[in-house]
Amino acid sequence: MIIPTSVLDRRRSPSPAAAEEKPVIAALEITGGDNQFPVDDHAMRSMDWDSIMRELELDDDSAPSLKSNFPPPSSISPHFAVDPQLPVFPDQLHPAEFRSSDVYPGQGYGFDNNEGSVNGGFDFIEDLLRVVDCVESDELQLAQVVLSRLNQCLRLPAGRPLQRAAFYFKESLGSLLTGSTRNQNRLASWTEIVQRIRAIKEFSGISPIPLFSHFTANQAILDSLQQSSSQFAHVVDFEIGFGGQYASLMREIADKSSINGGFLRVTAVVPEESAVETRLVKENLAQFAADLKIRFQIEFVLMRTFEMLSFKAIRFVEGERTVVMLSPMIFRRLNGISGFVNDLRRVSPKVVVFVDSEGWNGISGAGSFQREFVSGLEYYTMVLESLDAAAPTGDLVKKVIEAFVLRPKIAAAVEAAANKRQAGGEMTWREAFCAAGMRSIPLSQFVDFQAECLVEKAQVRGFHVAKRQGELVLCWHERPLVATSAWRF
Repeated sequence: MIIPTSVLDRRRSPSPAAAEEKPVIAALEITGGDNQFPVDDHAMRSMDWDSIMRELELDDDSAPSLKSNFPPPSSISPHFAVDPQLPVFPDQLHPAEFRSSDVYPGQGYGFDNNEGSVNGGFDFIEDLLRVVDCVESDELQLAQVVLSRLNQCLRLPAGRPLQRAAFYFKESLGSLLTGSTRNQNRLASWTEIVQRIRAIKEFSGISPIPLFSHFTANQAILDSLQQSSSQFAHVVDFEIGFGGQYASLMREIADKSSINGGFLRVTAVVPEESAVETRLVKENLAQFAADLKIRFQIEFVLMRTFEMLSFKAIRFVEGERTVVMLSPMIFRRLNGISGFVNDLRRVSPKVVVFVDSEGWNGISGAGSFQREFVSGLEYYTMVLESLDAAAPTGDLVKKVIEAFVLRPKIAAAVEAAANKRQAGGEMTWREAFCAAGMRSIPLSQFVDFQAECLVEKAQVRGFHVAKRQGELVLCWHERPLVATSAWRF
């Protein structure tokens, strides 16, 4: 066992010179080649793929529920039976209504993104920020002491949204200090995958956040395709997840035979630990496309390969209309935003769609770890508050969503913010886009209208749709939760 030399020790990519010596690698399949995924054959043989397809609702009977036209609340998938082996979470500790303005003065939760200070006497927030400060100054022993105190007052993910968010951020800081975040890079088990699928489906059923992300991105792609004379579309996706978005996109393409002549090719850049999910995505979407009589291809590129070769790792075909789907994940993984955007310019995509469903500010300059940590804590507190408004107190489904959807996102955000501290000052994604000559293009009025309908049908008071700097934004009260924008060189 190798002991980490630093709490922020990072896996570094090979130098550009070393990367140039390697041959250009086409998109990778998971079933062969020197760069194949490290799949456990025994685990793969034991997978019940038909059952997983039913969990994803990509089987024939449930396919209509994946249409991007948001169904009425009565048709949203019902709650699943929950595995009794799931982590047990207690009911809320404080049943009285909580409003952030009652505790913190000013707007939102009273976080000051410039100073990272809070008022109102919540000692655990102050201790969280002390741990962050200790990490910033490499006082790791003191950080462990403060974290031990936090473990006493934040024993469980219980209480109001701020308390639960603080628990998850505290756990993420603990993993960062011990180096256990490195253990996350492993193949997921069948049970974990099914629970994640269930959690994602439930999240989509009670909150407009996931469907807003998918719908706005799909419509931006469709608008681009309608403006093209090309019969072939190629979507390069840096965060494909379980691929449910593409089932919806393919249905829209099938319903509008004038788009693309019914052909879609997807290249997904995926982390090494996603081997099982990758096979699942491929089999599901290929079957779904066959049922719709859509010509469809999907290929996969390992993230570590992309880190070495950038867009040379992706196969491009002359005559295709290329669309690139981006999220904060890729910018957090790579060392520099500007270098990625310059490489993207050489590909000349017809449209770049950026979907931020993580409240990512991309703050640049010194001290960004603390500011991004505070911004993330505020963001996920608001997400949890919106979840509380959408589901009853003590609802087990809500806790499953927290455990299998939000908690991993928080852990990834904290680790990425800490890594960014080492990388030093870096321009924001918007600054990098503009510096590379990209310009924002407006989303269609149809997207605006359908987004409003989606929020209305969700029937959760507090959500609304707004526009901001060319982005279409889903807000919880005044706090942006999802922001979608389209760009062109």
